[in-house]
Amino acid sequence: MTFDAWIRIGSFAGLFILFYLLERLWPRRPRRTQGFWSNLLLAPSGSIASRILIPLGLVVFAATWRKGLFPWIGLPRLAGIFAGVLALDLVIYLQHRLFHRIPWLWRFHRVHHSDLELDVTSGIRFHPGEILLSSLIKLSAIALLGLSAPAVLVFEILLNATSLFNHSNLALGGIRDRCLRWVIVTPAMHEIHHSAWPGELDRNFGFNFPWWDRWFGTYSARSLAPDPIPIGLPGQDGRHLGYWQMIVDPFRRRPRVRPESVEPASNVSVL
Repeated sequence: MTFDAWIRIGSFAGLFILFYLLERLWPRRPRRTQGFWSNLLLAPSGSIASRILIPLGLVVFAATWRKGLFPWIGLPRLAGIFAGVLALDLVIYLQHRLFHRIPWLWRFHRVHHSDLELDVTSGIRFHPGEILLSSLIKLSAIALLGLSAPAVLVFEILLNATSLFNHSNLALGGIRDRCLRWVIVTPAMHEIHHSAWPGELDRNFGFNFPWWDRWFGTYSARSLAPDPIPIGLPGQDGRHLGYWQMIVDPFRRRPRVRPESVEPASNVSVL
């Protein structure tokens, strides 16, 4: 487990540097002006919270259970890794939709959507509470499915890579983007999910693969907003949140976007 942790940390650091350099060479939007360091601080905060609050025994149990669905089916090792990555990605897609739909979960997830500028640091801008809840959901799925350690490791590395990639301020070009988004979520595709335009917050939920959005009817090929797409939440009025403001934000009352709303006049309600 310690070895796997170092692999995840090393791959994350390398990918973060890679996409940070690429987005500075080929930016889609003007470079970030605020929030860079605040976003960076949230990542270790979430990891520390998960380490402290999730018992080690629970992590070991989920990683060594091996009595779930996949062992019962008897999938070969490589097939189990591939199927495990797909299954966990579907779990994350469904979890993402729940965090948008259930009000108290949205309070934690809206910290991610309150970023007014998208770049590689947006891919790690998640409230510690959301990371903790997401970790518990993933551990439950790992145990129920009986996933192997290699399957979990491959998924975690892939999830880190795609989160950094599809939040990055990287210009791919129209043709490359249209081709890539058949197999992976691209920055232009995920940017729509961060749009402040009415109704677009509940489109393009995928992190790794775009297929779930296409199959479940949440895919949007292009934004209806004027270019450049406004990023953030309605009612935010251009206010950036600092680190401590992000930490306490789930416990504050402020407007929430209703997924079913498409009209600007009825797009917010107080939570």
